[in-house]
Amino acid sequence: MTANPAFVIVGAGLAGAKAAQTLREEGFHGPLVLVGEESERPYERPPLSKGYLQGKDERETVYVHPSHWYTDHDVDLRLGTDVTAIDPAGHEVTLADGSRLGYAKLLLTTGSSPRRLPVPGTDLDGVHYLRRLSDSDRIKRLLTSASRIAVIGAGWIGLETAAAARTAGVEVTVLESAELPLLRVLGREVSQIFADLHTDHGVDLRCGVKIAEITGTGGRANGVRLADGSRIGADAVVVGVGITPNTRLATAAGLDVDDGIRVDAHLRTSHPDIYASGDVASAFHPLLGTHIRVEHWANAVNQSQAAAKAMLGQDAPYERLPYFFTDQYDLGMEYTGHVGPGGYDRVVFRGRTGSREFIAFWLAEGRVLAGMNVNVWDVTQAIQRLVRTGAQVDEQRLSDPPVSLDAVAG
Repeated sequence: MTANPAFVIVGAGLAGAKAAQTLREEGFHGPLVLVGEESERPYERPPLSKGYLQGKDERETVYVHPSHWYTDHDVDLRLGTDVTAIDPAGHEVTLADGSRLGYAKLLLTTGSSPRRLPVPGTDLDGVHYLRRLSDSDRIKRLLTSASRIAVIGAGWIGLETAAAARTAGVEVTVLESAELPLLRVLGREVSQIFADLHTDHGVDLRCGVKIAEITGTGGRANGVRLADGSRIGADAVVVGVGITPNTRLATAAGLDVDDGIRVDAHLRTSHPDIYASGDVASAFHPLLGTHIRVEHWANAVNQSQAAAKAMLGQDAPYERLPYFFTDQYDLGMEYTGHVGPGGYDRVVFRGRTGSREFIAFWLAEGRVLAGMNVNVWDVTQAIQRLVRTGAQVDEQRLSDPPVSLDAVAG
């Protein structure tokens, strides 16, 4: 253990900011450094494809803390600063200017980066990825000037962007390689509901297609050509084909990496003084009995709080169930639990899917693995209890709205 008392957090996003806040709230009074490569102070990402992009929320609302919070709490916030290396043995990180920063404990909240589309034309002007606040600023301006856009990828980012564009009156074509949007995440039964949602709102949804190139003229994108030779014209193209965890520093430092930085239930890496949380962490989940990496807001908030407590020596394993939400048109949704691709054998619906007011439950051997409430509220805790019990349920009672979910769980 180094004599340097500093706690250093690499990654000044939501996860890093919440970890810093928790350290102070839990009584850590030593030097605390929060290092981020972006020039913006820590902000939340969901508004970038939801409220802020749609024009419902002001820009200032995306930030995790007011600008004065960091000085008020004696947090050394270093923005626009790249960390280029970690020396686990020496308990130091190296910054881009060559200086070194010692630490007693290190937390990696380096997040993830948009996966790049491996086709010609992605370097053209008018091709957008949505990950940073500056990306959302550009796309928000685009929606006031473009008449038609193409969205490549029907995941959460692609669909939320499509919804924002249609709400702004822009024509939208969504291009997806799978048979349905969100197929890998939700399965066929529920994916179809999101497909219908977007086609009902005028989106030209094309699934099962392969992108050959992004076309352009004069250095600017003007459409997308598919493998079958057909072409979709567009004023701009938004690419949302997934994200990749930023594990470069961890790999170079010799930490265990496998679809993210491998950490235990206390968010500790293979080095005892280095922790990781948020998008970049593949964490062992005590209830699920496996490592999972969760790319959503609630995980960044709650997992980082657990990591901060672990850095202080508290026995606080991270046991929260994965949770995420979306808002698209008039559909609001919350999802609680975890189901791997093909990891369920039945979906049970409670309510009317046609009216988009229902709860969907994913089951395996009669046990609830996850639940998704659509335009039905104040049921998240009951769904959590159903998942946590691990008990077999009566599917008829589960699907019957007059029967309380707690009664089903009991």
